[in-house]
Amino acid sequence: MATPTPTRQRRRGHDPESVLAAAVGVFNERGYDGTSMEDLARALGVTKSAIYYHVPGKEQLLSRALDRALDGLFEMVADERASSGAAIERLEWVVRQSVRLLIDRLPYVTLLLRVRGNSGTEQAALERRREFDRFISRLVTEAAVEGSIRADVDPGLVTRLLFGSVNSITEWYQPSRGASADDLADALLKMTFGGLRVDPAA
Repeated sequence: MATPTPTRQRRRGHDPESVLAAAVGVFNERGYDGTSMEDLARALGVTKSAIYYHVPGKEQLLSRALDRALDGLFEMVADERASSGAAIERLEWVVRQSVRLLIDRLPYVTLLLRVRGNSGTEQAALERRREFDRFISRLVTEAAVEGSIRADVDPGLVTRLLFGSVNSITEWYQPSRGASADDLADALLKMTFGGLRVDPAA
């Protein structure tokens, strides 16, 4: 019986999702402006032409990556739990879900937070972020009107402090060693809402 000829192991190909994931990793490491298509091709182990098969260019990859983070935020805003019930409960839910989203889409959120508006794509992403911030500020204002949180703190300032805390997670969190998303959300809510909530007994 003849010995079968060994089959050469085929190199795993790429699809749009794997190309996007690799691109986000390189963007976060080198910066978007400091990344060339040659850099992306090296990271993927393919030629530049192979990348163009999946995407027209670098900016389209950036757009898709930023949408991955922003779409998650606006899916959360559209959820009934963000629009019905006491404002303080909705605000806490949104903050908790934001932490979960950040952990789930960590590379994409990290990239979003580094955007500075150097292109039309980045400017559009920043405007969507501002829209989300306005939504949070309205929630904070509603909670103050309801008497659930302190009325002597500016809603815009509360929004920046809350989400400054949430967003800082991208700078130090390591999935292999860190706490779970729920652990992080619990700790953050205890620290921030402990100072925001009005004590009914006061």
